[in-house]
Amino acid sequence: MQPYFFPYIGYFSLIKNCDEYIVFDTPQFMRKGWIERNRIIRRSGGSSYIKVPLIKAPVSTAINEMKINNDSLWKDKILAQLNVYKNKAPYYRIVLDIVKESLDGDFTHIADLNVNILKIVCSYLGIKTKISVYSCMDLQISPPKVADEWALNICQALGASSYINAEGGKNFFDRMKYTRNNVDLCFIKQGVSEYKQLGGKFEPNLSIIDVMMFNSTLKIQKLLDDVSLLNE
Repeated sequence: MQPYFFPYIGYFSLIKNCDEYIVFDTPQFMRKGWIERNRIIRRSGGSSYIKVPLIKAPVSTAINEMKINNDSLWKDKILAQLNVYKNKAPYYRIVLDIVKESLDGDFTHIADLNVNILKIVCSYLGIKTKISVYSCMDLQISPPKVADEWALNICQALGASSYINAEGGKNFFDRMKYTRNNVDLCFIKQGVSEYKQLGGKFEPNLSIIDVMMFNSTLKIQKLLDDVSLLNE
């Protein structure tokens, strides 16, 4: 999966249910996605974005080449936006420190920042899955002919017998191609367990920050296990 910025809980459920999680950081960067932004609750209802400003680059730029615009005080802005949880969320202080730790450092590239975030959040949530970064693996794979062969060829190079992706990717992959190559293709379906937010209508699929603000690690572990694997 691509390196998302403080992604939603389903991303972490995927990590937890793998033996090895590979951050796929070499594809072309797609604008207005989840790599440089995510959503948190808004006190008046709905959600708002927290964002990392990026330096403009050619359309063909790879994810791991996208640079952060560190001329702006974006870290301070994000931390200020989290005030929406102050005096409202029971785990505000703890999670604020986690966010500060995740953002701490002189990050030049968004991919490096997001990998750091993933590792720190996983540690807090008790997820012990090995996290690897594709561009750093020096993995020799067969050149993919179409986009869905990246995962297949990486699995073959690693000797993996199964590959798990998010449920939203079901229509992207050719299942028979994986079956012919002895790789079991599965998709993880995240439950829709609600939790108490600020009141009013529950806002689903927000950043993991929102989940951590309102839930203990024990409760989050239960939410992470509220999944099913689909292999058909």
